[in-house]
Amino acid sequence: MANAVRTLTIATMAAVTFPSWSAPTPSAAQGAIYALNAVPRSQRCDRACLYAALDRYLAALSHKDPTQVPWAPVVRNSENNVPLTLGDGLWGTLSSLGSYQLKMADPDTGQVAFFGAVNESGAISPFVVRLKVEDGRICEVETLVRRKADDANYMADPMFVDKPVLNEVVPEGARLRRERMISIADGYFDTLQQNDGTLFTQFDPQCNRVENGVQTTNNPAAAKLSVTMTLGCAEQFKLGNFRYDDRLRARRYPLIDVERGLVLAGAFMDHAGRLGSYTLTNGKPMESRYRRPHSYYMLELFRINPQGQIRQIEAVFMSVPYHTPSVWAEDY
Repeated sequence: MANAVRTLTIATMAAVTFPSWSAPTPSAAQGAIYALNAVPRSQRCDRACLYAALDRYLAALSHKDPTQVPWAPVVRNSENNVPLTLGDGLWGTLSSLGSYQLKMADPDTGQVAFFGAVNESGAISPFVVRLKVEDGRICEVETLVRRKADDANYMADPMFVDKPVLNEVVPEGARLRRERMISIADGYFDTLQQNDGTLFTQFDPQCNRVENGVQTTNNPAAAKLSVTMTLGCAEQFKLGNFRYDDRLRARRYPLIDVERGLVLAGAFMDHAGRLGSYTLTNGKPMESRYRRPHSYYMLELFRINPQGQIRQIEAVFMSVPYHTPSVWAEDY
């Protein structure tokens, strides 16, 4: 599926995949938009350039008008891990974007991403979009919308709160290398996979995690959902609480924001459903919450401090059929 999408141009995508929007012949008014979108080729896209491309994309999405986007000649586009033609999916159902805005950029790879919220006819959902920009034009769009109505595993209604640590600039002399940042994030997935109390990465004592708009660490108010949500990041993993997470696969790291210490990761989490009872490292008996084959598709952001510890986690994920393949993993 991914190979097919890679070779499609904007004009031919509708004919090959699902009937939807294809680039129209511009009217005089639209011609002005295309002229505005024209960016000189071979222009390196720095952070300001990437944020400008993202802002233009979000503005076009808000107006449900994909002709306002500076598209590359060939575009790969997916929503919730399904290849779609441009203008389909959220473009047709969005009522408004929420006020929550978390941006990150990787000028070295031309990637920019956004965590926010979308309103679809009054239903508020966590939302992530990742864009790749080449020569000032958008050539990749990956969108994840966690819609409550589509997911029986929704924990609670989301709350979108700014986290200043995610926007802090790391002093230049204290910044970690890209490869080191990736290894720390990958260690998180190793720790989560078949979690038995062993840590394969390090956590800042102030580490917190937010999943689909719900804080799932150090949160006394979430005790009714799970007592472990009152604990910190490291404490949860040291208990072996997530033993039922059988596999973290199709891992990829498309965006590394070295300046802000951020790693954006994509992955799939598989639950075989075979585990029933298990015991935490403190001796407490537990029952697995997954008793059927099940998977999550996720985009997860890690803020890593200069000491190489995970300080903050922001994740959006959704249920998908067991062992659903990634349409992106082969490229990242």
